Amino acid sequence: MKILVIEDQKELAESIRQFIAGENYKSDLALTFSKAVELIKLNEYDCALVDIMLPDGSGLDLIAEIKKAQPTCGIIVISAKDSIDDKIGGLNIGADDYLAKPFHLAELNARINSVIRRRKFEGNSQIILDELKVDLNSREVFVNGSLIELTRREYDILVFFISNKEKVLTKESIVGHIWGEDSNAFGELDFLYTHIKNLRKKIIERGGKDRINSVYGIGYKFGAG
Repeated sequence: MKILVIEDQKELAESIRQFIAGENYKSDLALTFSKAVELIKLNEYDCALVDIMLPDGSGLDLIAEIKKAQPTCGIIVISAKDSIDDKIGGLNIGADDYLAKPFHLAELNARINSVIRRRKFEGNSQIILDELKVDLNSREVFVNGSLIELTRREYDILVFFISNKEKVLTKESIVGHIWGEDSNAFGELDFLYTHIKNLRKKIIERGGKDRINSVYGIGYKFGAG
């Protein structure tokens, strides 16, 4: 899962990033309105944390940008402005939740989890596709009731596939979503094939269906059936 943190207070923004990294989320950081717009155009996010007061624009305007570019992205407004007008304004524009500063990072994490479940998985904490079950809280994956050991990357790739089932995903979009800004350090994308090969093998060995289909010259598609 990938989070966009839009917050002009660098110390707070870094604290949020470090905390959610410990919760196994990848994240990108935008300290300004213009940087946020740039990232929204380049990457796909599961949730965006949006500060209302930015040095070069309004977070409320960003919400509209995000909703237009990425309709399934969850949005949580984080702001020191705790007025009812700001809260209503953000929610009316399309935000899913509102959290006033100061806040506990554990509460923020709970809100993120809740928004992503509602947006991506209809509020469920477990995803079940026939013999395949994914527990989003424990980050455990079961095939035919048997736990399979996945690496962090394999798990993230699987959940990304499930949240985009029946869609053709380019290799670049998968790498960008899972590895974030770190993906710039990679040249060729052959390493992605290795991760997907291992993920597919672990599922099949436990009697699971091979739902990961290669799309020649483009990337992959995860089938629901």
